[in-house]
Amino acid sequence: MVEEKVHIEEELEPILKKVSDPEIPVLSIIDLGVVRSASLNGNKAKIEITPTYSGCPAMDVIGDDIKTALKDAGYEAEVNLILAPAWSSDWITEEGRKALEDYGIAPPMDATSDKKALLGEERIVKCPQCKSTNTHMVSQFGSTACKALFKCDDCQEPFDYFKCLI
Repeated sequence: MVEEKVHIEEELEPILKKVSDPEIPVLSIIDLGVVRSASLNGNKAKIEITPTYSGCPAMDVIGDDIKTALKDAGYEAEVNLILAPAWSSDWITEEGRKALEDYGIAPPMDATSDKKALLGEERIVKCPQCKSTNTHMVSQFGSTACKALFKCDDCQEPFDYFKCLI
């Protein structure tokens, strides 16, 4: 698991919790782990965000949504993109993992399990619909590059699996 210290000022956290990932609207940017710091100096907020992968097209939208949310709350906002350290799926909160599953996306597993699942060595990706692990990968890429498409062989439902990125 990647340990990375995050500093978010208490009064900014509820504002940022309302900003959703545009590709997964049930997941806040806090729960996704892309907010690396959020600090205040008077009414000026400085937010640092890390993309889930290099070139992620959602980052511009996320930056604009952060600025809008903070402006609506009476703050000026500066949003900076930071690339190091690289984002890790370990940064998704437990609340975020549950939100993914409730939304129909299998949350990421640990790196070893992820590799076994994506290489077809083990049937261990749990179907978010019926909870069966009798699943198989249909495609290395799902609705976005950070997901793989799986299908449950029990309930026959297709679903995305959020890949483990470390």
